[in-house]
Amino acid sequence: MTADATAAKPSNAALTLLIVAGGACSLATEMAGARLLAPFFGASNLVWANIIGLILLYLSVGYWIGGRMADRHPHGRRLGQLVLVAAVTIAALPFISRPLFGAAAGAFDGLSAGAFIGSFLGTMALFALPVTLLGAISPWVIRLAVTDVEQSGAVVGRMYALSTLGSLVGTFLPVLVMIPLLGTQRTLIVIAAVLSLAAAPLVGRRAVIVPVVLLALLAIPPGATKQTSEGDVIFEGESPYQYVQVVERPNGTRLLHLNEGWAIHSILPAQGTLTNGYWDVFTTLPLLSGNADGRYAVLGNAGGTIANLYAELWPDATIVGVEIDPLVSEVGRRYLGMTNPKLTVATADARVWLRSAEGGYDGMVIDAYRQPYIPFHLVSREFFAEVRAHLNDTGVIAINVGTPPDEYEAVDMIAATMRDVFPVVHQVRVDEFNSVVFGYNGPVDIDRARQALAGGPDALDALTATVSRDLTDVAPGGQVLTDDHAPIEWITDGALIAYLRQGAPGAGD
Repeated sequence: MTADATAAKPSNAALTLLIVAGGACSLATEMAGARLLAPFFGASNLVWANIIGLILLYLSVGYWIGGRMADRHPHGRRLGQLVLVAAVTIAALPFISRPLFGAAAGAFDGLSAGAFIGSFLGTMALFALPVTLLGAISPWVIRLAVTDVEQSGAVVGRMYALSTLGSLVGTFLPVLVMIPLLGTQRTLIVIAAVLSLAAAPLVGRRAVIVPVVLLALLAIPPGATKQTSEGDVIFEGESPYQYVQVVERPNGTRLLHLNEGWAIHSILPAQGTLTNGYWDVFTTLPLLSGNADGRYAVLGNAGGTIANLYAELWPDATIVGVEIDPLVSEVGRRYLGMTNPKLTVATADARVWLRSAEGGYDGMVIDAYRQPYIPFHLVSREFFAEVRAHLNDTGVIAINVGTPPDEYEAVDMIAATMRDVFPVVHQVRVDEFNSVVFGYNGPVDIDRARQALAGGPDALDALTATVSRDLTDVAPGGQVLTDDHAPIEWITDGALIAYLRQGAPGAGD
């Protein structure tokens, strides 16, 4: 029997392997592709909505094309050839995308709305061909697997079940195992090699050369995920949660970037103690609570910037830093000076940690961004009630709320929600992009807060004078966010779109 004849009548085992591999690779390409996008466009709901929406669109087109092609070419060889093309395009994604990502990153850094949107759509178009081809697999395999109309229902159900099981593998394996161990580029190459290996039996023995060549691409070292004009990239890594990058500026200052690469999540100044950023405002909590050697918690510890500040300014204070990503904590220790002996790091989601944590804290900081969003479950009335229950009678919380200039709806909603829980709430605009909102467990009016701010160490004089001058009282009322209804991400999306539409000159966090 010739190779063509064998390919024309693929075995059930070959079809089963292909549909499982196709389902797995479809979801794995989506998950790994999102990691390609994250360092440049972020991992916001807006980005994920575009990814999922376009992937579904491409799959739908693929189903339609696959069904028509299956009727026109009811044999395995042409299907196998199509799958090999899909595999090659998947392997090419990290290499083809890099120049477009660089252009997109530059557009976003400059906040040029037209260039950003154009680059984003161009980048997303990269997924059109491979995902559309992957979508063609299921109807084509079903067409080949059905040999008896009376058994067609059972065959279709079995194939859909196998494809879905493959999708489950393709969802969890890359995120939990492959990307942390291999990185995004090599994960996509392995995905492509597996897919081509599953297609080889339908095409013939010579097709085995394709997975061999694709696996050889593993020898190519991954390039820098994002080039930056800020300085030298001294660390890049990926965890199950995000892409992590540390940049060292020419003056020696080090910056922690997560996912989108332009916002700064932690900073280690080359000289001096203060960062000249919003982190400095959190050093006022021991003044506002009246306890310089108290217990404090930082929900969203990142690389330990706040703990570093406390080590210099409030060395007797003990701190629990809650950080969900262990890689970020490791980077903080290795590159960002996170060596405060009074700091204990808890690896957990902030809300989960609260449920099991003991009370009696003098202050808590909430800085748990997945830029540009605060997770909705960390700004609800129920969350702030849990926080308040963990404070002592004079305890204070402070939350960083990042918004574009002149876009204060998110700040007002969070402040109103805190005012529904705490007897006194104050807020201050720190810079163009950041506000800090304070909530007091005790009845601290604004005059008492200003008096407390005046009693700090000399290094804080300029900061406390500015905060005291700009501090404003939050009155009761306004929309309150709850676990059931907290549209903070929608509000943030609207603010970002409005800001981009204005063609803003630049931004930073």
